[in-house]
Amino acid sequence: MANTNVRSHFRMLIVASAVVMAQVPTVAQAQDFFSFLWGGGSREAISFSPRFRPRQIIVSFGDRKLYLVYARGKAMSYPIAVPRKQSRWAGTTRVSRKAVNPGWTPTPTMRRENPKLPAHVPGGHPLNPLGVRALYLGSSMYRIHGTDAPWTIGTAVSKGCIRMYNEDVLHLYPRVPVGTKVTVTWKRYTT
Repeated sequence: MANTNVRSHFRMLIVASAVVMAQVPTVAQAQDFFSFLWGGGSREAISFSPRFRPRQIIVSFGDRKLYLVYARGKAMSYPIAVPRKQSRWAGTTRVSRKAVNPGWTPTPTMRRENPKLPAHVPGGHPLNPLGVRALYLGSSMYRIHGTDAPWTIGTAVSKGCIRMYNEDVLHLYPRVPVGTKVTVTWKRYTT
C-alpha cells in the first residue's frame, strides 16, 4: 500500500512538472515579454524649425515630444510622458550631469502622497522609475530619463520629469554632452 501511494504521488509530481514546463516561455516569448515591459522606442528624424541651432534639446509638453536638434532644420523626435497639471513648468536650462542606471530616492512630498513608496530604489533595478539613463537638468530635481512604466509615454503623469522609453533614452544619452541647452515649453511644433 505504501509503494502505491509513493508511485501515485510520484506520477502526480511528474504530471505537475510537465504542466509547469509547458508554461515556461520560449526565448522568443521571453523577448516579446521584455520588449513589452521595456517599451519600444518610436523616434524619428524630422524636419524642424530652422531657427534652432544644432546640439540642443527642445522639449514640447504640448506635442509630448522631445526634439534633439542635430542640424539646421533637422531634429530627432522622441515621444515622452509629460508632467501632470499640478507639476507643469517651462524654461531654459542645461544638462548638468548624466547617470547610467541611476538610483532613485523619492522626495518627502512623493512619500507623503504615496506612503507605500520605498525609501530608495537602486540603479539597475527593474522597478526603478528612472529607467536605464538620466540626464539631470540644472540644479533642479528634474531629469530626462527612462522609465519602468513604458505605457505612460504620451500621457501627463510625471511629477515634473520628462520620461522616455528606455530604448529612446539609450539612443539620446550618448548624443547629449553635459552642458547641452534644454528649452522646455508648452509651445507646439507639430500639428
